[in-house]
Amino acid sequence: MTDYDPVGHILLTPADPDASCRARRLRRLGLGDRPAPALDDFARTLARTARTPWAMVTFVGERHQYFAGILAPAGLPYDGGLPQAGRAADRGRRVPLDHGFCPYVVVRRKALVLDDVRDYPRFAGNPVVDELGIRSYMGAPLVDHHGQVLGSAAVMDHEPRPWGRQGLGTIKAMARELADGISPPPRGAAPAQAPYGLAQAPYGPAQAPYGPGGTPYGGTWSAYGDAGAYGG
Repeated sequence: MTDYDPVGHILLTPADPDASCRARRLRRLGLGDRPAPALDDFARTLARTARTPWAMVTFVGERHQYFAGILAPAGLPYDGGLPQAGRAADRGRRVPLDHGFCPYVVVRRKALVLDDVRDYPRFAGNPVVDELGIRSYMGAPLVDHHGQVLGSAAVMDHEPRPWGRQGLGTIKAMARELADGISPPPRGAAPAQAPYGLAQAPYGPAQAPYGPGGTPYGGTWSAYGDAGAYGG
């Protein structure tokens, strides 16, 4: 389903012809409708590596998106302090498709880099900009070994961020490793560097930080190539 703003004449959610296939794949993998401690751990490591207050592992369904792993500022419904069992564990993790930018990553099948969301009319009016004070975003798709995009790994900040070439490479590499752990490649293919399956040991701080030289990423490069944001 695609929402449309008749006043701004902007699509609030991208057309998603692959939604039903992705939903079936997520059901087969047992993903997209429950929190996962291992993915919360991954989100914490991602946030620490990127030095951001927000990080999430998002699975995008036909009618909503789900934060199976998330780190958010304290005091919000999904602030990382949720119980791991019962209905309360799901609170705040299921959000509409028009909230945030991860559905765009999934539909375009490429990383999306927004140094300052206000520079892009398509994204500046997103609800998370005013409701949560989000000013910058970077996300990469989670692609399984069948070539199916399942969701995204992403970070957000309350300040503009020049994510840079190193940041883009880092989040794409971490997303690839996570996807390989969720849906391992066939025997004989190159394995992921670390296991992220839901039954595996959680992603821990020993694997961080990422990036050339083993240091947290930075940089100021802005020519993102295939990851460039949509124009307004």
